Amino acid sequence: MNPSRHIKGICIDYTHDGKGVVKHEGLPIFVPYLLMGEEAEIVITNNRGKYAEGRISKRLTTSPQRVTPPCQYYEVCGGCQLQHLSYQEQLKMKKMRVAEVLRRMGDYNGKIDDIIPSDKPLHYRNKVQFPFGRDERGNLIAGLYQQGSHRIIDIDECLIENTEADQIVRLIKKLCIEHHIEAYDQKYRKGFMRHVMVRKGIVTNQLMVVLVTGKINFPEKQIFIDALLKAFPNIRTIVQNINPEFTDVVLGYREHILFGDGYIEDELSGLKFKIAAKSFFQVNPFQTDKLYARALSIANLTPTDVVLDAYSGVGTITLLAAKQAKHVTGVEIVRDAVLNAIENAKLNEIRNVSFIEADAAPYLVERAAKGKTYDVLFVDPPRNGCDEAFLRSVKVIKPKRFVYISCEPSSLARDIKYLSEMYEVKYVQPVDMFSQTYHVETLALLSLKQSIIS
Repeated sequence: MNPSRHIKGICIDYTHDGKGVVKHEGLPIFVPYLLMGEEAEIVITNNRGKYAEGRISKRLTTSPQRVTPPCQYYEVCGGCQLQHLSYQEQLKMKKMRVAEVLRRMGDYNGKIDDIIPSDKPLHYRNKVQFPFGRDERGNLIAGLYQQGSHRIIDIDECLIENTEADQIVRLIKKLCIEHHIEAYDQKYRKGFMRHVMVRKGIVTNQLMVVLVTGKINFPEKQIFIDALLKAFPNIRTIVQNINPEFTDVVLGYREHILFGDGYIEDELSGLKFKIAAKSFFQVNPFQTDKLYARALSIANLTPTDVVLDAYSGVGTITLLAAKQAKHVTGVEIVRDAVLNAIENAKLNEIRNVSFIEADAAPYLVERAAKGKTYDVLFVDPPRNGCDEAFLRSVKVIKPKRFVYISCEPSSLARDIKYLSEMYEVKYVQPVDMFSQTYHVETLALLSLKQSIIS
């Protein structure tokens, strides 16, 4: 099938990232913004051999699940992929995706509970990261990347971000223009402002502003501090993070605290937390309460349980589990997060915990070699899941219950399959943490098989 060829087809399925799937002469064609049951005239834009990519030339029928996207930047910005789909259909699609991936990649055909919906499918993110750049005319812009590219779309308001964060970014952009501060160009190592990150404590209303710059020298810093504090009195801290590297990683290694203590505080599930710029803290606090409550419920902790929380971040699950267990160890590779976690334990007067600065996989390998055992293991790993060395060590330590929180169903499926000789899946629960996007959080309980225990 040649590119630019026109075909007519009906959408019969969705890809993992929310594109419509049309079959033509046996070849699947992936078409953005086409919904199940809709018929359209389609232009083939790319033939990949095993599949093709296309775009809608003319939509011939309209699904009752189609809605008008509320965002003016939708279809050009890469932040959301599902705003054209009703919220109920988004939930249905995500559950179907989890079920299909676990069946195909994890050999799991058991029950999957209905996805836990969000009460706040817009303006739910408590962390915002906007890159700064220049448009074709050299004007300073700030926003989000276009889908599948590094081209920045200049944005004034993002409908899934916190509204105050959007206002802060607009003010910083205005200050940069007024004081002739250029966006940093990492290729030529010129300019200054690279990213702005804003974090908000949803319960405490505290704000953190992180100015990510390509250079250290910041003669206008007091102007920025004064303007930000005047406009947003609830700013608790302002941090300058220096990142001159040629990289897609937002935050660099060096930081200067320009105002405050370098952290904000927030509350989650009845506990208080200190959060630094580099700390991992779930971006949707409204759904995190539900997620962690369910995770602790299925873990079925007892006062005699010894627990390991891998990828523990600032200690959220560690401290929550400690209320019900004998002792919980949190393992985290980011030093700032570990220091925050230790402070959070003191802040909440929780003493039956310990925090280790280490990569979770080598740490568990070491524990396994020393014959250490745990009753319950919690993991909340990065998108690529647990590495094989970690999972091999799980097989040695043999925790009775393994609670896996995953932000990528394919990684979860792969890891479930790897452990299937020793563990059986007892429970699967999708959670809508990232409304309007194709991403889905999945909670799974793996239980050590009785034949292994005996």
